[in-house]
Order: sequence, then C-alpha cells, then structure tokens
Amino acid sequence: MSMIRVENLSFGYRQPAELFRDFSWTVQPGERWAVIGPSGCGKTTLLYLLAGLRRPSGGTITVAGQPLRGPRLQTGLILQDYGLLPWARAWENVALGLAIRGVPRPERRRRALAWLERLGLQAVADRYPAQLSGGQRQRVAIARTLILEPDLLLLDEPFAALDALTREDLQDLLGALCAQTTMVLVTHDIAEAVFLAQRLLVLGRPPIRQGQVIENPAAGQPGYRRTVEFALRCAQVRQALERAQDRVVAEVGG
Repeated sequence: MSMIRVENLSFGYRQPAELFRDFSWTVQPGERWAVIGPSGCGKTTLLYLLAGLRRPSGGTITVAGQPLRGPRLQTGLILQDYGLLPWARAWENVALGLAIRGVPRPERRRRALAWLERLGLQAVADRYPAQLSGGQRQRVAIARTLILEPDLLLLDEPFAALDALTREDLQDLLGALCAQTTMVLVTHDIAEAVFLAQRLLVLGRPPIRQGQVIENPAAGQPGYRRTVEFALRCAQVRQALERAQDRVVAEVGG
C-alpha cells in the first residue's frame, strides 16, 4: 500500500489558471522526498494539498489507503515560521498536541521534557519562544511535531531562516530522527534537498502534469555532504532546475 497516491490531481487558485492538471505521483512508506522547483510552480501548494489544508478541484489524494478529505491526526507539519505560542514555555509548546488530545498534564510534561532532552534543549524547557534562538525555536517545533509520532512528515522550508551551520546541524538531526518516517520536504535549497531526500521531484512550469524524478539513494548518510557523489547530484539537480526555469522564462516572455 502506498503512503501517498495522487491521481489525476487538478488545482488552481483562479480559473482558468491552474497549477496542477491531471498530475499523478506516488510515495511509498518510509520514502524521503524533496519537492523543488522555480518560485511559483506550486511546491507549497502541493504540500498543503497533502496536508488536507487545500482541496483539489479534480482527482484524488489517498494517504495510508484512505481518501484525504481534510487534515489527519497522523500527519505532522513543520513550517518555516515555527508557529510557537509566544505565551507558552518551550515544554508547553512541545506538549500542545498532547493537550489537545486530552493527555494529563504530568504525562504531557514528562513526554515533552524527554523530547527536549533528545534535541539538546532540556536547559531551556521553561523559557518562552522570545528567549530562544532561531535554531532552538525550530528544534522546539520539531519536537512538538515528532512527539505525536506521525507516520507522514511534511516540511515547508523549515530551515530557510537559519544560518548555514545551524541549518546543517538541524538537517543532520532531522535525518537521524526521521530515518524510518515517510517525509516530503519543500525547499529552495539544492544541498538541503540532496542531503535529506532519497528521491527528488523537480517541478516545472504550471500547469504541471508531471515532474522529473531524480534518484538519490545515498541521502542522509554520514559524511555524504563531503563526497564527490553529493557534488555531482547537486549539479544534476541544478541543471534540472535551470531547464525548468528556462521553460518558465520562455513562456512568460511569449
């Protein structure tokens, strides 16, 4: 059974303009994908469709064998802006989903502190988001999502606002924590996509009917960033993006 099956998807914010038209795509359980493409091609829209936050105008989306009709409890979503509650302490932000599910407060705190310790944040458990660095806030956001044990993890530019070293540190952390979790990452960062994703979906000019799939089996392995294979894969993805961008420019230019 596929984790995600998109069949003949159509979607657009304005008619008759469309981002996707009869688009199909399959993600198997445990696969880690990155979706990459020119600005405005529909990357984030595709993620929101998979999260159940948008409804397709045509076609179907199936997740874990069930038709997707709205947000599902087993799907985790991590965004660039963290989405933390400013009036809640770090551990309370991590425990938010547990609170919504009715887990008693002592158990919520115990589980939240355990996750903060795994992410190296036990010393800041009682601080508020404004007292944390950007990297710490994103770690709290990751813990808040993973504490719910999602079977599907969706990420929209999660590290774009961070400096290069912090970004790489969190990429390593995410790769280790989510090695067995089905993941779809939307990013503009070629190196990030190549490091984290076993398969990359390169999108081109809307309306999108299909994307180019690039295989990347060494993704997430220790030291991968320093290998010749990594550099070659990044160059391959860049070439695919340049071709997609050229098609967009040619179409806009008439």
